[in-house]
Amino acid sequence: MTASPSPRPDSPSPSPRVKTAPVPNDNPKQLLGVYIKGIVMGAADIVPGVSGGTIALIAGIYERLINALSSIGLSLWQLFRQEGGIKGLLAVWRQVDATFLLCLVLGIATSFATLAGIIKHLLDNEPLLIWSFFFGLVIATVFILLAEIKRWNAARAGLFAIGLVAAVIISSMPLLTTTPSLPYLFLAGALAICAMILPGISGSFILLLLGAYDTVLEAVHTFNMSIILTVMAGMVSGLLLFTRMLKWLLARYYQGTLALLTGFIAGSLVKVWPWKTDALGTLDTEAINNVAPWHYPIGAHWLTTISLMLLGAVLVSALSWWGHRSNRA
Repeated sequence: MTASPSPRPDSPSPSPRVKTAPVPNDNPKQLLGVYIKGIVMGAADIVPGVSGGTIALIAGIYERLINALSSIGLSLWQLFRQEGGIKGLLAVWRQVDATFLLCLVLGIATSFATLAGIIKHLLDNEPLLIWSFFFGLVIATVFILLAEIKRWNAARAGLFAIGLVAAVIISSMPLLTTTPSLPYLFLAGALAICAMILPGISGSFILLLLGAYDTVLEAVHTFNMSIILTVMAGMVSGLLLFTRMLKWLLARYYQGTLALLTGFIAGSLVKVWPWKTDALGTLDTEAINNVAPWHYPIGAHWLTTISLMLLGAVLVSALSWWGHRSNRA
């Protein structure tokens, strides 16, 4: 973008122009890649305990996502007025990196529409299998991100520990049982989206803690638009407030912020531990207490669980390689 010419001495000073951030020019192949990464993010967000932000961080699109979301605000109206008409709309579109966001949201929506029922069925009927897969995925994610922190010091180690402890505490909180009203669902959506965009803290688990998870999942499954739109409105509100802070932290304290986020992800291993029972040591839909594999009522199933953990680790490693390759292109 070229600088605007200086005003003549006898002419009035123009109003300050809104600066537009450079946006990558994606080709169709790259946009398809963003769409696929959105599908993976959506699948992760459906599972209570796994964050879509974790997938975004591993896939190499986290900073771009935060930058795009944090650019949404009142300044867009000023940018539109500067250009006017179609040019103004195009300027706003470029400013928020809307093509990237659209492909990502379409991928997430595709995942929710096609996988919500399948994942819910697996969580209810084959919990050991799905938790084993995501446990391996999260472990591999922690090791990949630890390698990204170039220089460890006391401050970064402390931030990692803070993130880990915070995630463990959140994951261990008792679940609320309530019949959520629409205002309550709005608030739940705002809190959940903050967690969803934060690697290691699962947005769906926050909904579970607040007693809104089943209501929201059922609404998506049955297309209950009043609930869906209420939760989406809460999510948009929370997102616009939260992403600006994250952008500031990543711009000024990237390594420290990465250590904190990696701690969050490591702490979430408590939630995705595969071997769970209820308070009586049996298996049912309330099985949330972690037990040793050899105390699991139906046996540890070592071959199956370890195979699924390795599969999760391999897939997230491949996703990390793809993300680094895409960023270098």
